[in-house]
Amino acid sequence: MRGEISTVEELRAIVGYPNEFVAKKVTDRLSPIQQDWLSRSPLGFVASTDADGRVDVSPKGDPPGLVHIIDDTTIAIPERPGNKRVDGHLNVLERPHVGTLFVVPGRGDTLRINGRARILADADYFDAMTVQGKRPILALEIAIEEVFFHCAKAFLRSDTWNPQTWNPSALPSVAQIAHAMRKSYSLAELEEYFSEDNLRKALY
Repeated sequence: MRGEISTVEELRAIVGYPNEFVAKKVTDRLSPIQQDWLSRSPLGFVASTDADGRVDVSPKGDPPGLVHIIDDTTIAIPERPGNKRVDGHLNVLERPHVGTLFVVPGRGDTLRINGRARILADADYFDAMTVQGKRPILALEIAIEEVFFHCAKAFLRSDTWNPQTWNPSALPSVAQIAHAMRKSYSLAELEEYFSEDNLRKALY
């Protein structure tokens, strides 16, 4: 017996309903404190779906202030040089709605912004998103439909920000993983390609 949940009633019977504070915390525009939060966030995640409903989540990172705030109902996320897959951007061309989550290191709460996105090759605010002398190659501009803070329980359960729980060497290196999945390149070549020094050369 799988115990699959297939109706809203079954789901609510188990998890219940949000309290009044949680239910009413969603707004359609950024408050001053939410704008301050974005100005201090160096990392975010953008979720999108293609025409068939398949989901992609892409990380986005920059120095604090990753997100450019156009006004209290519109934000822009810069696109920097990457692997050229642009899965999320391809999805936006098919279905423009996106969900985003922004993190401030050391904080368990996160800021969630959902809205309708479009892709821009240039805009009058691109200069404001210049990092290390480089303007973004694109921007994902999002018209905000929902914005709210998400509580810290997930980060508390996972103890994410506690260095004593970190053990990155328990897993193979990125180069070792890539070599195990596809052996068309030598491990030495992959180690050079994925080295931090090499990756940093192509950040901007």
